[in-house]
Amino acid sequence: MQTVTLNTGTEMPLLGFGVFQMRDVAECERSVADALAAGYRLIDTAASYLNEEAVGRALRQSGVPRGELFVTTKLWVQDTGEENTTKAFDASLKRLSLDYLDLYLIHQPYGDYYGSWRAMRALNEQGAVRAIGVSNFYPDRLVDLIDRTGFTPAVNQIETHPYFQRQADHDLMVERGVQHESWGGLAEGRNNLFSDPILTEIGAGHGKSVAQVVLRWLTQRNIVVIPKSVRPERMAQNLDVFDFTLTDDEMARIAAIDTGTTLFFDHRDPAMVSAIGNRPIHD
Repeated sequence: MQTVTLNTGTEMPLLGFGVFQMRDVAECERSVADALAAGYRLIDTAASYLNEEAVGRALRQSGVPRGELFVTTKLWVQDTGEENTTKAFDASLKRLSLDYLDLYLIHQPYGDYYGSWRAMRALNEQGAVRAIGVSNFYPDRLVDLIDRTGFTPAVNQIETHPYFQRQADHDLMVERGVQHESWGGLAEGRNNLFSDPILTEIGAGHGKSVAQVVLRWLTQRNIVVIPKSVRPERMAQNLDVFDFTLTDDEMARIAAIDTGTTLFFDHRDPAMVSAIGNRPIHD
């Protein structure tokens, strides 16, 4: 597994396993166990996914040494603010049955995330979490957080796939020392991604699937990616992307299919901001 080095000096796997929408406890636990058996070491969850306990059980029962794991979870909007963040972090740690986290992210750029950032910085300095970052922050919010606090997020996890490539965001993150991480790297198959003619043709030239081409395209751009699957054979296939390199011409052909717009939801749409910001995950 290739790794990237975060601005904290922490090494993070370039390719990991995500558990978004795995609400079925048994399925989530089984899938994480299968992913760990396949060789994944980066596991990405969130308080709002409501599956941290299942992830924790799979981690605990896997037999993989804690030092080999890289575990990420995220703070939900409901729990932003300095005091609330510390409580939410402790609750996530307990559900995961861990002594520390590798990465803790502010899940959405809403609520009192400045108070949360102060609390998270303290947790990082105390050694409770090795690195802290954000998710879904557009460049303006990211720059403002850095400039106002003087403390740079280690990671920004944002929607990134061939149809929404985020090159300007990526360039800014490189400039500011923030690691770009993709969610939705395979676009959940939207826009008929798995039958895209350009991606299919490129894959055929390397003896690889469309999914493998996309994952290689992301990792070749030095973007961390966390594909999800409940099928062990697909998990193994998704890991098998470091034995080929896309040419400059192939990278340019993929760049040409960027639509520049989200395939999921706009974090700047007032209705969506209200819906996300007011969604509770606990009493």
